[in-house]
Amino acid sequence: MQNLIIKNATIVTPCGDSARKGVAMSELTIINAGCVIANDGVITYVGDAESMPEVNVADYEVIDAEGRCLLPGFVDSHTHLVFGGYRPDEFEWRLKGDTYMSIMERGGGIQSSVNATRAASAEELEEKAQWHIDRMVEMGVTTVEAKSGYGLDTATERKQLEVIKSLADKEDQKLRIVSTFLGAHATPKEYKGRTAEYVDLIINEMLPAFKDLTTNCDIFCEKNVFEIEDSRRLLNAAKEMGYKIKLHADEIVTLGGAELSAELGALSADHLLHVSDQGVKDMAEKGVVATLLPLTAFTLKEPFAPARKFIDSNAAVALATDLNPGSCYSGSIPLTIALACIYMKMSIEEVITALTLNGAAALGIADEVGSIEIGKKADFVMLRSDNYKTLPYYVGMNCVKMTIHDGKVVNVND
Repeated sequence: MQNLIIKNATIVTPCGDSARKGVAMSELTIINAGCVIANDGVITYVGDAESMPEVNVADYEVIDAEGRCLLPGFVDSHTHLVFGGYRPDEFEWRLKGDTYMSIMERGGGIQSSVNATRAASAEELEEKAQWHIDRMVEMGVTTVEAKSGYGLDTATERKQLEVIKSLADKEDQKLRIVSTFLGAHATPKEYKGRTAEYVDLIINEMLPAFKDLTTNCDIFCEKNVFEIEDSRRLLNAAKEMGYKIKLHADEIVTLGGAELSAELGALSADHLLHVSDQGVKDMAEKGVVATLLPLTAFTLKEPFAPARKFIDSNAAVALATDLNPGSCYSGSIPLTIALACIYMKMSIEEVITALTLNGAAALGIADEVGSIEIGKKADFVMLRSDNYKTLPYYVGMNCVKMTIHDGKVVNVND
């Protein structure tokens, strides 16, 4: 962390310490010829140069933005960052017509990554994940969520969570990492046909064992994976132990995961390609963030999640990449932005809020990051342009010039 002054910036940011909902997602504060001051990695001033407090400039790194846009650092609030192996063969199978669930039923899918992750060393997993982190930072990501879920046994789930912690604790790490336990990602082959018993294992052994490594618990609530009653049972147990809860919900079929997320007060429900109208309504009323993952829908050739229905129902929408080795081997923020604008009919203002403040809210840290405001972490993205509307216009291409995390420049693109 260090002291920093950024001057001559077009500052573009949502504001607040919680998710922005509905029409409020379009409300951005814009300060032309703006200035930001950060001390020890925390923002202490945001405004115009004329009102800037007097400081000893010699104590600061000074960056002249030359009119470029300065946004909050992007928050990628749903990824499966730590995994072993790759699954390009499954990508080819899908191109030939196989479905995600049919591949899973024949022993591929998540189980394939489980086998590879169990076999990989912690060092191998960390090296691979760091490569992805470095690419994320180049695209302006300053906070990322990383899930476990490719172990499906206590030892390997712990290995994944320890790798995530090791990455997060690195002194020179370029972004913030929030970990999530996803032991309920699938029923492992050794528990085939005994899903309830596997849920018992998670509740009785894994959840108590991992409280030192994470505070978040997720589940793949889906037909023939973990259905409503098992999901409710596991998530209630997690809540009782002090975990914040999240759900993969209504991705493949309309099951009621969205309604369950509202019932239980989850931080977020994610995917939601087949969410019901009642699920949208319930999530909006209870303030559950709808984390939408357009790269996955694009890769699987599925209908995109109904972003407009959520926003028009006064719900909060976040966007994330869902980087994973199977259904979405991409962490592309530029393509996420383009798909959200072109196919999900979100405005660029809504997209900026979804990728910053609302992504932070989906992780329970909107009071720390997600906007350019006094008291928040000095996490910024500087664009190449003075017009933030270039983000979707420059389709699938990276228009980030500089990434700043905790008041320190961590990447500059040529």
